[in-house]
Order: sequence, then structure tokens, then C-alpha cells
Amino acid sequence: MPGVLLTIGWIALFLFAIRRSSFFNAPGLSKRTIGSLFLLKIVAGTAMWWIYTFHFPDRANADIYKYFDDGNIMFSALPDHPLDYLSMLFGIHNDQAHFDGEYYRVMHNWYRQYESNMYNDAHTMIRFNAFVRIFSFGVYHMHTVFACFFGIIGSVALYRTFVTFLAGHERALTIAIFLLPSVLFWGSGVIKEALLFFGLGLFLFNVFGMLRDGARPLRVLTLVFCCVLLFFLKFYVLLSLIPALIAYVWCRRTKDRSALLKYAVTYAVCIIIALNSSHIIPRFDIIDVLWVKQKDFIGMATAAHAGSLVDVVRLERNAWSFVKRSPHALYMTFLSPITAWRNGVLGLVSATENIALIGSIAFFLTRRRPWRDVDKPLFYLCIGYCVLLALVIGWTTPVIGALVRYRTPLLPFLLIAVLLIADPNRVKWPRWMHIK
Repeated sequence: MPGVLLTIGWIALFLFAIRRSSFFNAPGLSKRTIGSLFLLKIVAGTAMWWIYTFHFPDRANADIYKYFDDGNIMFSALPDHPLDYLSMLFGIHNDQAHFDGEYYRVMHNWYRQYESNMYNDAHTMIRFNAFVRIFSFGVYHMHTVFACFFGIIGSVALYRTFVTFLAGHERALTIAIFLLPSVLFWGSGVIKEALLFFGLGLFLFNVFGMLRDGARPLRVLTLVFCCVLLFFLKFYVLLSLIPALIAYVWCRRTKDRSALLKYAVTYAVCIIIALNSSHIIPRFDIIDVLWVKQKDFIGMATAAHAGSLVDVVRLERNAWSFVKRSPHALYMTFLSPITAWRNGVLGLVSATENIALIGSIAFFLTRRRPWRDVDKPLFYLCIGYCVLLALVIGWTTPVIGALVRYRTPLLPFLLIAVLLIADPNRVKWPRWMHIK
């Protein structure tokens, strides 16, 4: 009972913050609606807890519990050894044998079976749970509430970033950012996606703010924080966005002339840099990193007998292998979830969502505006980011169940790209879908 009251109290506090903070002033979206969306995310996060507690009761392999349980071990240092807790929380001088023996070896996920030369992003979620544990007193649902609040901040930031470019499409934009089933579900649990949307939304919100109003100290600090957060959560999401942003800034600085050419040149230069990454950052070869990622994923999925494992052709350690597998990688990311309908309720939901997405894209494309009226730099930004991220996911992820989760950061951008082409005057919405 105390845990329920504590959870309700924090929900009320966050709803009050939404009501009072000017950050949540969003055109076409009232604070009451944002509060309702926050509550809906809590329902989705609670559903995830129920599924991984009662339907898939393997606590040791459930992400929502892996990070939560290890976070409790990190938090256990706070009462008697607060300096140990702070060192681990902020990663300061925490690589000593003392921390390894007392804490990290006790955790089950600080070290992973398949270690590579990349940062173990599980550390970020363990630290997040260790921090929230200060306020939750060990009540798991409090961690869901915090994750949902961070998630709603990122989603509102993403909405505010794009709504000025999509006048008349506010309802469709709300659905694209807040209500897609996979985005709502995976972005509302105590897993990386909730913080990923938080970082991604604030990152773009501040980048576009700087382009519009110039650099300000708080905006720059927030931008740096988001870059660090995204890098330590899922570095490939940030790297997939960088080329598109560089080309977008270039277009805006030159009054959008020859936008497609600027994007082509930018991506060509970025590809050349990526293929020579080992000469820039010692022992970092992007081809090798992706090759290892696919190999390790196949190994883990095979060992766990993953039900939606796809028999894919293994990549080779050369660029031509990646080029040859690009069409299949795009198929895996954008279309393979349709085949997941046989893999239980979640698979059926994923397949239904994918079919609905394809239908929605076709619907909006039949109501397109003249090409001369399309914001081409922004359109290319969304498409470039989606394609590059889709390639990375499709190359490295042979499990459809995991792929549906990993692709959630690109789905809103895919629909935003379509909305940029669609003419809002040719789209009719039923009265019950009116959003205030």
C-alpha cells in the first residue's frame, strides 16, 4: 500500500509539472492532452511490467528487471559508502579492483558475455535505475513513472520541433510521435528506448532552436548533455542522424538551393570518413564494429532459442558485403515485422501495425502537395536518417522481435517525412479525432 501511494503521489507531481511548465506549451496540443498521453504511457509501461512478470517470467533475461536489479546493487553502496555510489553513478575513478569485487561482479549485466570495443550501454540504464532508486524506495512502478516522464519530455520536444513545419497536420503528428503502438509500448518501459526518446527529442529541439534563435548557454549545455546521453545509450542512433543534420544546416545556411546535391555530397563525405574511421580513431573500424555486432547478436539469439530468429546471410568484413546486403537490410527493418504475426500477441500487434503504417503512407501520398511546396531539406533529413538507421538495424539484427523495438526511433521520422509531402487541406479527419 505505501508503494501505491508513493507512485500515485509522484504521478500527481509530474502532472502538476506538466500543467505549470511552459515547456509543455505545444501548438495544437493542450496540456490536458499531454497529461493524458503521460498517463497512457504509464499504462503501457505497466503492461510491459505485467508481460515480463507473468507472461515471460524469466527475470534474469528481462531487460526491465536486469537493469533494475543491478541498479539496486549499485544503490546499496549509498548508505555506508556514498563515495562509492557517486563514483559508480558518474563513472569517476570507478575502474578499480575494489568496485569490481564489491559491486560489478555481483551484478549480472555490468559485464556482458559478448564484449566488444564499444561502450556497454547497459551501464547507462543501471545508473539510471540506481539514481531513481533514491526516490522510489525500491518500488519498481516508480521507475516506470520516471521513465514515462522522461519519455513524455522527449516526445513533446520532438512534437514542438516539427509542428511549426506541419501546420494543419497536428493530429497526424500527434499520432506519429505519441501513439504508434510500438513507440508507445517500447518507449514507456524501464528500458533504453524511454531515455532514447528523451535525448533524441531534446537534442533536435535545441538544434533547431539554435538554427532559429542562435546559440544560448543553456541550449548549448543541453545539447552537449543530449549528445553524451545518446552516445552512451545507442551511439548508432546519434551517428545515423549526424550526416542528415550537417546537410540540413548547410541547406539552411545557403537558402535551400540544390538541397538534394548538398545531401548527396554530405553523405558521400561521411561514408568516406566512416570507411577510414580506423585512421581517425585508433582501433575503431565501423565495418568491424557492425560485423561483430551481427555475429554476437546471432550467437545470443541462437543460444536463447529466439522464436523470431531469421536465417540471414552473415556479413563479411568488407564494405562490398554491406552494400550487397543493403536491400535485405531495408526489407528487414521496414517489412519483415509483417511476418511476425505467428509469434504470439506481440508479433500479431507488430504485423498489424506494419500493415497499418504501409496503408497510412499510401493514403497520405495520394494526397500529396506540389513538390515545389515541400520543405525539401527537412524531408531529406527525415528520409536520410531513416534509411541510414534502417540499414544499421537491418544489417545487425536477425531477430524480428528485437528489430521491432530497435526501429522505434525512426518510425516517427518516417511518418513526418510523409506528412511533409501530404497536403493537409486534402486530408479529412473524423470529429472524434479532434485533439485539443
